[in-house]
Amino acid sequence: MHPKLSFEEAASWAETILAQMTLSEKCAYIGGTDIFFIKGIPRLGLPPILCSDATAGITLRERFNEVTFQYPVPTSVAFPAPIMLAATWNPDLCEAYATAVGEECNANGIGILLGPGFNLYRISQCGRNFEYFGEDPYLISRMVERYVKGVQSTGTIATLKHFVANNTDFFRRKSNSIIDERTLHEIYLPSFKAGIDAGALAVMTSYNLLNGEWTGQSKAVIHDLLRKVLGFRWLVMTDWWSVYDGVKLVESGQDLEMPANLATLGLEEKIQRGEVKEADLDRMVKSILTTLKAMDLYNKKPQPELVQEYPRHEQIALQTAREGVVLLRNQNQILPLDKNSSDEILLLGTYIHKKAVGGGSSEVKGYNQITLYQALKDTFGERVRYEVSPTNETIRNAKTIIVATGTYDAESWDRPFELDPHEELYIRNIVRLNPNVIVLVNSGGGIRMTDWYDKAAAIVHCFYNGQNGNIAVAEILCGDVNPSGKLPFTIEREFRDGPGADYVPAGSTLYNGANDEWEKIYPVYDVHYKEGVFVGYRWYDSRNIEPLYPFGFGLSYTQFSYSDLVVNVLSNTAEPGVEVRFKITNTGNVAGQEIAQLYVRDLHSSEPRPFKELKGFQKVSLAPGEQTTVQLVLPPQAFAFWSSNVRNWLVEPGDFEILVGASSRDIRLKSQLHIN
Repeated sequence: MHPKLSFEEAASWAETILAQMTLSEKCAYIGGTDIFFIKGIPRLGLPPILCSDATAGITLRERFNEVTFQYPVPTSVAFPAPIMLAATWNPDLCEAYATAVGEECNANGIGILLGPGFNLYRISQCGRNFEYFGEDPYLISRMVERYVKGVQSTGTIATLKHFVANNTDFFRRKSNSIIDERTLHEIYLPSFKAGIDAGALAVMTSYNLLNGEWTGQSKAVIHDLLRKVLGFRWLVMTDWWSVYDGVKLVESGQDLEMPANLATLGLEEKIQRGEVKEADLDRMVKSILTTLKAMDLYNKKPQPELVQEYPRHEQIALQTAREGVVLLRNQNQILPLDKNSSDEILLLGTYIHKKAVGGGSSEVKGYNQITLYQALKDTFGERVRYEVSPTNETIRNAKTIIVATGTYDAESWDRPFELDPHEELYIRNIVRLNPNVIVLVNSGGGIRMTDWYDKAAAIVHCFYNGQNGNIAVAEILCGDVNPSGKLPFTIEREFRDGPGADYVPAGSTLYNGANDEWEKIYPVYDVHYKEGVFVGYRWYDSRNIEPLYPFGFGLSYTQFSYSDLVVNVLSNTAEPGVEVRFKITNTGNVAGQEIAQLYVRDLHSSEPRPFKELKGFQKVSLAPGEQTTVQLVLPPQAFAFWSSNVRNWLVEPGDFEILVGASSRDIRLKSQLHIN
């Protein structure tokens, strides 16, 4: 469902309401209430509007300040984390996932979803990477635009967050992202533009400072970048407790301070003294009214009958896990395990009986939770045996071992790239003693595996896979499902290899757990994005650093060959561009899905450009021996870069290389073309 009213129609209605509001009402209306509500004004027929976290399903809170809220449907599906959704490289599935989330909002009368979140994966330690969609702006954009369409098709507003350049949670309110104009436009803004172009009706500003100003009260960020450059016309809100200067906030282009009038306290008196223009306040109120009216949220009522759709939502969650699991290593084809064998499987590790989840606002309780133990027991029966503290002899004598390790990632803090030291030694010892170890990684991003990855027989990245995702893990381990996920980020060998490795200020160390008091006294610190546009795989390519597992990597139980690359410049069509065609053949013995990736390289540029940039991809399903032709069309924008000289996008005439492959480091086909 698109907005029921156009922007102009809703704005006209908003003018009539605004004319009836007192100054006190207007000042109050620009701040939230009871943590997750936009205020109501009963005398004007405006009910309060409920917002809810977040991207991986609906977080149902029992209390909002002193208000107890009774949800008509007191459960919600815990979907796989968005980083796992990104690993599917399946925009169609992303839209289905988001539509299901929007339907669950409708079940409980939630008007605004505080997602999707999609800050770019710049450093592997960021505590919120699991909430986002990886390291590449093109992949993020294609997923986010479909997420927005899915959510808003249900009549729920999608909120793009966090604007902008919020790429660490280390004292997140004190980090000052220092980024040049070109890097902003090429790396950190495209996914927001994609979400805006898809019709998103809300944007949330971030906690951090950008080039010296807190984003939530920065005119340069909100009025100039978001509203003028990206053309966003609808509701802008702050992140919770993220702004400090009410005057700057009102003048910045911001609309709504959440969760309450804190920085904007005393605004009425400032207007009366002439320190703030009432016209700026009117603009804010009108923007809120316009957005909520356009999506008809003032008439939104809970639809508890939608609970009958939840079994379908569970299947979407399960399919996301099936397509999102990434097989990183499979020596001697230890996987899939033979379902008909009677050999014992020894289960070890933290996440056999315990569900791996990310913490903070994105944690969704879910229901019908399936533990890994339960899923493996249902698949392999009495063959599986779990031990808490196995002896070295037990480990050595086991025929096959499945060990489930991982990390607990959460907002408000960053976690080390390395596993907990005790966990690291535990894994090293197991793979040292037994050559048939399958390691399951449950984490929101990459972890350090450098000292044991080559001793493990198999490594499977299971992410945070939702309430029933362990069923998918078991299906993949036994071969009922062929893994097809590919990494939406690079896994480095050492954290120091990455582009942002020096982001923690000298003398400081990572901490564990949110601590607002520490954050208050911690000084503002600069995070210099010195790598510029060379982030993610672009960085590793430019520095000739071999990652442990590259962006776009993922194994299958079958093999795919690429052939017959044809590149044509479309000059006599309505839409100019470059057509790229090639064939993919399943040369193995089982059906499978392959994610073909198309990269572009500018061979001669007036400014430094990455060795390759993702500009297209397609997921195909093929039976054994089956062949298909993939056709992708690159628009002119695929060849452009943001020129520091002309301060705009620029396509320079010259030679370009078209690269097609199975990952960023596994290029199978190449062709050159000249663009005039």
